[in-house]
Amino acid sequence: MTSYQNDPLNALEAKIEAQKIAFAPIVFHTARTLRDLGILSALDKAGKEGLNAKQISAETDISEYGVKVLLDMALSAHIVTWNKPNYILANLGYFLVNDGMTRANLDFTADVCYAAMMHLTEAIKEGKPAGLKELGDWPTIYEGLSRLPQKAKESWFNFDHFYSDRSFPILLERVFANKPKKLFDIGGNTGKWALECCNYDPDVEVTIIDLPQQIDMAMTNAEQQGFSDRIKGFPANLLDSEQTLPEGADVWWMSQFLDCFSPMEILSILRRVRASMAENATVYILELFWDAQRYDAAAYSLNATSLYFTCLANGNSRFYRSDDFLELVAEAGLEVVTRTDDIGLGHTLLELQAAK
Repeated sequence: MTSYQNDPLNALEAKIEAQKIAFAPIVFHTARTLRDLGILSALDKAGKEGLNAKQISAETDISEYGVKVLLDMALSAHIVTWNKPNYILANLGYFLVNDGMTRANLDFTADVCYAAMMHLTEAIKEGKPAGLKELGDWPTIYEGLSRLPQKAKESWFNFDHFYSDRSFPILLERVFANKPKKLFDIGGNTGKWALECCNYDPDVEVTIIDLPQQIDMAMTNAEQQGFSDRIKGFPANLLDSEQTLPEGADVWWMSQFLDCFSPMEILSILRRVRASMAENATVYILELFWDAQRYDAAAYSLNATSLYFTCLANGNSRFYRSDDFLELVAEAGLEVVTRTDDIGLGHTLLELQAAK
């Protein structure tokens, strides 16, 4: 990954890139509209020969004007190429229409973040999720996840699960290597990880620790899949520093959870985990650290998503630099046994124990 120590652009290149930033919202909506109207799919099917505007119009039932004005912008954005009179899908256009990661990111930005980002300046100044009012009236997005507008809810969960689910096979093997009997899943959300654990190991019991409304969703899912006898809920607001945690787990699990909190809130949660855990228990933290990514595009995506936390989630959390996060781990009385980077789509797994 780039070290970011040097400016990669000369003056002319910088001015060109500045114009791209100035019109970035228009390019974003052009790409989204081309995808949603089926224009990119039509070009994808046409292959290297491409299609002219009249053919695209006939196939998609979009006016020739609409086709041309969108695709001419797409030429400038390198989404398509031109071989008169045909438009041809470029590599960038291919990924916009076919790549699962791109779809998850684009839908999340469009349906969850876009309108809210108009309030970013306010959110930075106030330290509050000022853009959340575009979706609902809650202190943080977590209280409102079950009540988000349907399209926003679908895109939020698709985005969240796209990144976490691809790590499950590796993680399950690691976590269950020592056959834990009891696992506490802090921030278990819809119960997806708890269900994976119960499917993987027939003897494990899982307690999900989360907000009451999240517990309700998780327990419904557990009952539907026949695991209500092995998956339990412990309703808790982890923002309450007086909130104690249960005891008795062999494994404490936190997946993409602590990035939802400020540094001092993370420290408070980890200290409470340390106070409640048995001395021989293991704590696993699965996180995305922007400085632990192999590719610049991944770091770019994580730093962009951090501003979702700023503007929508709670106003004070983010995807952290690993060094900053590990300082909190040590301050909470925990130490790293193993650190494994580059799991799945860039996750880091921290295996922790009580500091000696």
